[in-house]
Amino acid sequence: MRGVLIAAAFAGSASAGHAALWGYVDGQGVAHFAPHQLDSRYSLVIGDDGQAPPAPPKVPGKTTTPGSLLTWLDISPEVKRLQPWVREAAQRHGVDAELINALIAVESGFNAHAVSPKGAVGLMQLMPATAERYLKPIAGGPDLAQRLAEPRTNITVGARLMADLLRRHRRIDLALAAWSAGDGAVRRAGGALPPIDETRAHVQQVLELYWVLLQRAHSREAQQLRLHR
Repeated sequence: MRGVLIAAAFAGSASAGHAALWGYVDGQGVAHFAPHQLDSRYSLVIGDDGQAPPAPPKVPGKTTTPGSLLTWLDISPEVKRLQPWVREAAQRHGVDAELINALIAVESGFNAHAVSPKGAVGLMQLMPATAERYLKPIAGGPDLAQRLAEPRTNITVGARLMADLLRRHRRIDLALAAWSAGDGAVRRAGGALPPIDETRAHVQQVLELYWVLLQRAHSREAQQLRLHR
């Protein structure tokens, strides 16, 4: 369990006198909150009027926002149908199911038939050239793109890739940056988030959704939260 958050504390900390609440999720999946913006990492969670701020901008090239993704996760039979395969991949490769779901939601909106202009395929938008190292060729069988279009295969390969990135970079935000922009971009940035707007937006959106999904999954036992004054 990488990040565990408390929704009740999240709301309660900002309730008194409609005080503002600022926060961010760090690379370890831990939420940090403060009554004012301590540095550039913090963004507004709840304003002085007690209202949540407008939804963050969409990831360039994506058609969904965090709010719409959460609604879809709540009501979609397709999402529910995929969960046994998500849990299977999570257990096999040691990646949180919530992180896999957040990636699928941001990457494809749970559209198994999605193909990007660059050729990324399926639920987790995997490039065939990247997935090649995880899939043994099948003589006379379907090509890589066709195999990646199969949901269970796509989720399994994506979870294995994310597990490798997490081991390599040792931080969730950097693993997500490498997922989006490649290992080379993270190395060129000196082991930090690359200065690429699309990559940073992608990392933030996945982390935000991952955070909310963890809150839901662990709301009864959640303990890890840091409040700053």
